[in-house]
Amino acid sequence: MSEEDRGWMESLLAPSVSLSAGAIIVGSWMLLLTIINIAFGAFSGGRKINWIDFMTNGSNTNSVHSVGITFPDDIVFGILSISIVGAGVYGMGAAREGGFSGWASKLPEDRIITSLFSAKDGLQRTFASWLILFGSMYYFIWSSLESTWVDPGVYSVMVALVSMGIGIHWIQDSSSSG
Repeated sequence: MSEEDRGWMESLLAPSVSLSAGAIIVGSWMLLLTIINIAFGAFSGGRKINWIDFMTNGSNTNSVHSVGITFPDDIVFGILSISIVGAGVYGMGAAREGGFSGWASKLPEDRIITSLFSAKDGLQRTFASWLILFGSMYYFIWSSLESTWVDPGVYSVMVALVSMGIGIHWIQDSSSSG
């Protein structure tokens, strides 16, 4: 393998701050869903989700009504959640000086957070930050009120708003660095 190919492969396999932050956020969300499913049931009416069937589009996704740990579903989903958070924390340590703790301590100063309260970085960033906040709030408020945390329609709205906000921030990042 040539030196150029090795450099390309190393940059492809090197963790990025964005990918690591995404893994931490998604893994934490999955861990929250696991805890909710164990404690209350993540499907409407206090019913539990059988995660393996849910992810594979099985026919028996919401038949368990008991609270508590369902083996292997809750265990596997919990381990997967912790693994994704761990990969994000590890990646953050490799991609950023100060690692995870440095990233977490700088979150209040992050452009996404500061753009919520100030338009000094541009109205596009402010709009993007509010899209992310509205999408997240919509999911958490609706899910709390309706006692169901796995509604595909709610996911669709939340993902559209959050991904548009993140995309606008990335566009602003690329135009300001270029």
